[in-house]
Amino acid sequence: MIRLVLAAGAGYVLGTKAGRRRYEQINRTARAIATSPATKKAIEVSRRKLSESLSPDDKMRTLREIDADTTVYSPRTDLD
Repeated sequence: MIRLVLAAGAGYVLGTKAGRRRYEQINRTARAIATSPATKKAIEVSRRKLSESLSPDDKMRTLREIDADTTVYSPRTDLD
């Protein structure tokens, strides 16, 4: 019984070390992709296309910036 507990403990310790290294590797790769300018541009373009496809109302086609990071559609004023 003691051998089984020792073997399980050793396996756990060795497995967590290898698992932690792999986790850190995946985490670094994910952060590099998420902070990449190319990824940010692709997300921005995708959001605009999705927004255009979901907003068929021509009265709501003007983009208005709320702050440096946020842009929303607002009613057009030139429809009079």
